[in-house]
Amino acid sequence: MRIGWAWPLALSAIAGTLLGYWAPAGVFEGVILLALWARRHLRALALLLVVAVTAGQVLLMQRAELPEGLSRQTLIVEGLLTEVRDQGPLARLRLKVTACEPLEGLRLPCRHLRQLRLSHFDPPEMAAGESWRLAVRLRPPGGLANPSGFDYRAWLWREGIGATGYVRAEPPARRLAPAGFSLRRLALAHLDERELPDAARRWLAALTLGAGEALTRDDWERLNATGTTHLVVISGLHVGLVAGFTLLLGRGVARLVTPRAWRLSVWPWWLAALAATAYAVLAGLAPPALRALVMALMGLWVASGRHAPGPWQGWWLALAIVVLLDPPSLWRPGLWLSFLAVALLILVWQGRPRPRGLAGWLWALIRSQWLLAPWMAAAVLLAFARLATAAPLVNLLAVPLVSLVLVPLGLLGWLLAWVPPLSWLCWWLFGHLVSAFEALLEASLRWFPPWYPETWQLIPLALGLGLLALAWALPGIAPGWRTLVSGWLLTLPLWLAAPAPAPGEMTLRVWDVGQGQLVEIATASHRLLYDAGPRYGSGYVPLAGLWPPGQRFDRVIISHDDLDHAGGVPALAEHEVGDWLAPEGEAVGVPFTPCHDGQAWRWDGVDFRLLWPPPGPQPGRSSNDRSCVLLVTAGDRRVLITGDVGREVERHFLLEVSAPLDVLVAGHHGSRGSSGPSFVARLRPRQVIHSAGRDNPFGHPSEEVVRRFARHGSCQWNTALDGALTLSLGGEVRVRPQRRIPWAGVGGRCHGVESPPWIGLGR
Repeated sequence: MRIGWAWPLALSAIAGTLLGYWAPAGVFEGVILLALWARRHLRALALLLVVAVTAGQVLLMQRAELPEGLSRQTLIVEGLLTEVRDQGPLARLRLKVTACEPLEGLRLPCRHLRQLRLSHFDPPEMAAGESWRLAVRLRPPGGLANPSGFDYRAWLWREGIGATGYVRAEPPARRLAPAGFSLRRLALAHLDERELPDAARRWLAALTLGAGEALTRDDWERLNATGTTHLVVISGLHVGLVAGFTLLLGRGVARLVTPRAWRLSVWPWWLAALAATAYAVLAGLAPPALRALVMALMGLWVASGRHAPGPWQGWWLALAIVVLLDPPSLWRPGLWLSFLAVALLILVWQGRPRPRGLAGWLWALIRSQWLLAPWMAAAVLLAFARLATAAPLVNLLAVPLVSLVLVPLGLLGWLLAWVPPLSWLCWWLFGHLVSAFEALLEASLRWFPPWYPETWQLIPLALGLGLLALAWALPGIAPGWRTLVSGWLLTLPLWLAAPAPAPGEMTLRVWDVGQGQLVEIATASHRLLYDAGPRYGSGYVPLAGLWPPGQRFDRVIISHDDLDHAGGVPALAEHEVGDWLAPEGEAVGVPFTPCHDGQAWRWDGVDFRLLWPPPGPQPGRSSNDRSCVLLVTAGDRRVLITGDVGREVERHFLLEVSAPLDVLVAGHHGSRGSSGPSFVARLRPRQVIHSAGRDNPFGHPSEEVVRRFARHGSCQWNTALDGALTLSLGGEVRVRPQRRIPWAGVGGRCHGVESPPWIGLGR
């Protein structure tokens, strides 16, 4: 059987990308040995070359990250601004680095840096395309690591950004060269000069030029919530429309010029490919545009029928080319969303006759959309942990509106730009239709709001939706079986049960919220939050992205009103809270019951008791020393959370805790002012968790405190390195770090190269 080149090339590109990412020991030696073995087999040698090229690109990306030794050091960088976003007094910059050197000598080199993401406060006039010399302070790529929420670190890696940081005022920034010629920038400037409604200008830039940055945050939220984001980015839909229109125009001209041989004319296909390429380049040739261009060119090749591959060979070849040109796209959800959609359409229409007439095409559109809906919903669930319930109905109207009306009108306006009245007429009509499009999105959100399932529901629901789509898309399945399978899959949500601790046991999670604290405790049927995490100067609240809306928390304890503990309180407004506890006299932003020692309750066989502060106001004590101190007991397992109390307060409740303690959430993020010698020596905690931010300016956890715990045999963890930490407390204490990095962990001995994902630690 003839194998062909398509799928071996794609699998080789994927294998090389994964090898470069994981970089196992001996990978280079293994590739060389395989190349020696395959030196007489040209096919195998070519596939090994693909593996080597993609692996090499990924390894170079890994090398292009900022060395840890240059973190927070002043560097002088020169480069090209590829993106400038104004946010009031702050500008967000993306810089393509051409030169880098430390301001001070005798530092590690930084010449391998390729791309930076920077913040610039009170910047001068800056524009994309300009070259600048900047003094910056950087950090290696990083982000919060939690079981749910946006993975900022992974996004930075996918985008090829080797460091983040800010521009320093001294030495001052200096423009090295103005922006060069760019047709895309000229087009955007032309839009700004036209008298158009703001909505029309934003959507014209996004739909015809791929300028997604022109859309507001509200625009993106509506698109995401209705499952219509794919209509806005420069996708196969847009590039395909340009190619299709050009092809029809070219074949029409060929029919007029050569009426007897127009079907044999090759030049209309080349003209369509050229137009699609030019349009993708005009849109910036970002990864979505590159992917769309490759798939459109492959589609033209397959449709031409002249020694072209079949649909599946074309699909595999397109995947191979995209991964070979852009290996990080393997981790971009957009790649799999687009390729999976095309794969299902091939399954649906392969071997079926071409639709005829208007009714036939309408039925084809409806059938494709309804079969795509569960398939794409499954992919979106896995990629973004949400389900746009409005997507199937909205897309039935939005797809033809955008693809057959809005995009052609917008592009026609550009073609007629040399005749301003006609161009204005196109864009005036475009603006009115955009208003109707926005009204459609708003109405669908009111009727069908998005659903955010729990983390444990994602995989079962995605598998069910995928199987539902396949049951109706795969040919040869009897209608009775399709109905039976569909009925069974639709009952899936009814028998999915949420995982919960057994009575008498609990799950404790210390979330990674940066420099702050947020602890969640769950029993068999209750949930408690201790603190709400920070709110940063930019307004960012980590708590807001940790759970889908509508969670139920039976009790929330705010240890005290410092912003790193109470900053997330306003974000809890979208959840249901039974009652609040906080120290008397603190201002946490909500009505609360004062916490004091002696308060106790029992949930599902788990005992909760407050050990501090004493009843009544504490005028002589700082806010830190008024923190609510919580002791939780599940069987013979004990967890102590002390807030930010200092050493003097620790002595007041020291004898109320039996030793050795199983888990201690270290006081004040591991500060030197907490976890005193007598406290540590008396309790001898087996597990110590420091909730601290990466590279925080306070030096938390203190080296002195870390050594103190280490001398008493404590196993230490730090959210800055380990990410969120999930502990199951029952017969034994099981600790699961979100990041599984051999060198992570404050004490070191809790992580080894061979450590399994789950680490069982009993008595």
